[in-house]
Amino acid sequence: MKIGFIGVGNMAKAIIKGLLKSGFESTDILVHSAHQTSYGPFAEKNRLTAMKSNSELVKQADAIVIAVKPYIVKTVIDEIKHVLNNDQLVITLASGISVADLQDALGEKQPILRTMPNVNVEIGEGMTALVANGNLTEEPFQSGAKIFEAIGGTMELDEKDFPIFSAIAGSAPAYAYLFIDALSRAGVKHGLTKTSATTIAAQMVKGSAEMVLKSDEIPYALIDKVSSPGGTTVAGLLAMEEAGFSPAVVKGIDATVAKEIGK
Repeated sequence: MKIGFIGVGNMAKAIIKGLLKSGFESTDILVHSAHQTSYGPFAEKNRLTAMKSNSELVKQADAIVIAVKPYIVKTVIDEIKHVLNNDQLVITLASGISVADLQDALGEKQPILRTMPNVNVEIGEGMTALVANGNLTEEPFQSGAKIFEAIGGTMELDEKDFPIFSAIAGSAPAYAYLFIDALSRAGVKHGLTKTSATTIAAQMVKGSAEMVLKSDEIPYALIDKVSSPGGTTVAGLLAMEEAGFSPAVVKGIDATVAKEIGK
């Protein structure tokens, strides 16, 4: 499968890097952007196929990923729709542009897959929400889904749930980094170097996440397993809850969702 990326910003680059690490052939990834300086060196470094125009890219790609900012999507569609055929899958990354909007612009027969990946796709540990239009049959849907399954987990969601998905999967990596940094700063307070403390905290978070994913128990049951009666873990949990840990996390997600809906 040849995958064409129109727009080579941070998210497109993260997806491409993840695909290359997962075994995709670099020459099967086609790229074009408005400014050659923004994608030329990246394409050359990663041995991608750089195209001279969006139209030429569409003519050679099996799946086209529109990876530009939301306000540019309509302009790109107007440029390429005359060379698209109904056997090609159009994938979008833009927030705030619904499948219905895309179908109105591309035509009722065009297979469309709207996606919302997060930055962890770059290391093959991403999480991507998927929703398709009615013209996307099982085979092309699976082809599109496999692109993102190669670089992490995927989940089919209703579009109404995209804002909360964006908050938890898209924005929350920053919150996880903040948690890791707070743990490492506590380590420094008690005598560790920042490097050592960060390594310990990051590996702990990684392992804990794997435990949640592989366990058939809810996170709170796992908390109980770590917490001995009258022990140090319970003391720490109670101190964090007294300081408002859980409400602070929920307030952060609420603020993120509100901003996403208000775009």
